[in-house]
Amino acid sequence: MNIEQNLQEIVIKAVADIYNKEAAPAMVQVQKTKKEFEGDLTVVVFPLLKLSGKKPEDTANEIGEYLVKNWDHARKFNVVKGFLNISLKQDTITKLLLHINSVEDFGITPITDKSPKILLEFSSPNTNKPLHLGHLRNNFLGDSISRILKAGGNNVVKVNLVNDRGIHICKSMLAWQKWGNGETPESSGMKGDHLIGKYYVLFDQHYKDEIKQLMAEGLTEDDAKQKAPSIIEAHQMLQKWEAGDPDTVALWKQMNNWVYDGFDVTYKLMGISFDKIYHESETYLEGKQYVVDALNKGICQKDETGATYIDLTADGLDKKILLRSDGTTVYMTQDLGTAALRYRQYHFDQHIYVVGNEQDYHFKVLKLVLKKMGFEWSDAIKHFSYGMVELPNGKMKSREGTVVDADDLIAEMTETARKTSEELGKLNEMTPEQQDVTVSTIAMAALKYFILKVDPKKTILFNPAESIDFNGNTGPFVLYTYARIHSIFRKLEEKSVARVTLNPDYEGFNAAEAELVKRIADFPNVVAEACNLCSPAQIANYVYELSKQYNQFYHDCKIVSEENAQAREFRIILSDNTGKVIAKCLNMLGINVLERM
Repeated sequence: MNIEQNLQEIVIKAVADIYNKEAAPAMVQVQKTKKEFEGDLTVVVFPLLKLSGKKPEDTANEIGEYLVKNWDHARKFNVVKGFLNISLKQDTITKLLLHINSVEDFGITPITDKSPKILLEFSSPNTNKPLHLGHLRNNFLGDSISRILKAGGNNVVKVNLVNDRGIHICKSMLAWQKWGNGETPESSGMKGDHLIGKYYVLFDQHYKDEIKQLMAEGLTEDDAKQKAPSIIEAHQMLQKWEAGDPDTVALWKQMNNWVYDGFDVTYKLMGISFDKIYHESETYLEGKQYVVDALNKGICQKDETGATYIDLTADGLDKKILLRSDGTTVYMTQDLGTAALRYRQYHFDQHIYVVGNEQDYHFKVLKLVLKKMGFEWSDAIKHFSYGMVELPNGKMKSREGTVVDADDLIAEMTETARKTSEELGKLNEMTPEQQDVTVSTIAMAALKYFILKVDPKKTILFNPAESIDFNGNTGPFVLYTYARIHSIFRKLEEKSVARVTLNPDYEGFNAAEAELVKRIADFPNVVAEACNLCSPAQIANYVYELSKQYNQFYHDCKIVSEENAQAREFRIILSDNTGKVIAKCLNMLGINVLERM
């Protein structure tokens, strides 16, 4: 029972009956009536004027009169210029609630064999540092978008490309080789990813000292950066790795395995998983072969240094290097190979890369290069670009060690959640095990919700203390609303309150209850819009408004103690379905629910 779709259909019939003209569905725009006007739904009449041949007010009045006579749900109407505002009948609200209650998975589109296949790449960490706050936004966005796309009826494959090779990896390896003294995660007591990150920072410190020394000897900054001994050694190590030098490869495997073990712990804390994990070391050679083939076909050229490039200047871009003069590959090379490999494996309808806006140019180039190389599916490539996460003191820089590690932040959030929960008495009468689950769930809800409620394209200024608040637009507030609803059902059971069958013609509800029903009824539209925009913020802000509205209803209306059986049953069903929708929204945000808080 989609009231808006139903209204659209009857308006199309009205135009046919009144004006003997056919209105395309796109011409009939239905929206919620603005708060300052009377009504529930509004039809925008302006697109229909060329069919009616009349003034906006006259057209709206004629269609309005038709609806009141011929549409079972229209009680009355009013016209404001070219806007036709329809007030629904009282029993329509009850029938709408009963319909919502009868649909097994209301708002969720089932996945079938004909569902579009979407590959969604996110996370894509480097094995030279631990995951940090910026990675949290990437992982939370990627995981949430995958859930939203699935809820919209898409067959989604979550993929992760681990950047496990390249000059940045060699920097950590070289630093550990020079100054590590055999240190391991076991000997240091550090997670493997944190240990490797320590040596990445150490390399940068030595590298900067060398640059300063060379500049003091008269070199320009650019020359000093290229001639510093550390960077030369790192490039030599990369060449050895690509040549398959046994010692270099053995060290690379050892250090990467330390990092993978560390990543696994963090992913588990975040509740993140993948359907397929790719490694750059396994795909870059395929990309390299495509570049060689393109060179032979004249699609690519070599410059005076011997580097292979593709000229994109005619397309408003630049000359993009695809192979360095020493034959080593760049990021673009492996992305070409990985994309082609994935298409062969999955024949995707769309491939979405969840990557920060600092890489906007990279993905413009990737899509264009794939097209020039003859891959017809290149138009299926889409870059989901999002803003950075910044701290009050500015951007984070991994090589300078000015990052907030994901593990440290999660630990801090968990401790803050425990302290806040204890102060509010939320953990009373819980076992230690229940307290741990509750605290970790609240912490992750606070963290994920704070990040996901913001429009993805906007930069986030992260404030941990603000995110943990149990009031306002926060994860804990929505969690508490869900737990509050479950407390109602425990009370109903404790008091053995008898349930009755709700009369579909019941009209005893108040305006606040009717608005809450309409808010729940809008859930499928919200999912569709979030799916279309790949925007968790749509879901987060909807579930906040729903929770806020429910709490006002809970404050104003009796439920368990309501003596009128029909009124009580209406409110019970309303509460139950509010809880179900809240749970679905939180699930789409990657947040677990709690039945007690």
